[in-house]
Amino acid sequence: MSHAGDPGGTTGDPGGTNGTGGTGGTGGAAGTGHTNGTGSAGGAGSHPRHELDDVIHAPVRLSVMAALAVTDRAEFRFLRDTIEVSDSLLSKHVITLEEAGYVRVEKAFVGKRPRTWLALTDEGRRAFHDYVSVLRRLTDGSP
Repeated sequence: MSHAGDPGGTTGDPGGTNGTGGTGGTGGAAGTGHTNGTGSAGGAGSHPRHELDDVIHAPVRLSVMAALAVTDRAEFRFLRDTIEVSDSLLSKHVITLEEAGYVRVEKAFVGKRPRTWLALTDEGRRAFHDYVSVLRRLTDGSP
């Protein structure tokens, strides 16, 4: 896969961490403990909308997840410019995604300049795939 906004073309995980997270539990995306649009974990109706992951559902977070789903990692500035948000708004949503275990943040220096790269964790890729599957069921009119 490619690295968006990474002119050096480096790969790997220099920090040696995978960034897996989540808390387990019930409801929401499998194994994440996130609620799923009902306001509580469990007790959801049968309509597919109850399966939408609230963490991903916010428009900016959905944009971040979609952009990261097609690459190994992306540089913060590239992602900011691509989804057309401010540094502070992107930072706020990245923190939410990182706390959910969906995004891994890597910080390093390139020369003397600090750089931040973002990548989906394995859990984040699964959650995004599940989210898109639910959206497809909703838009296809399938239960």
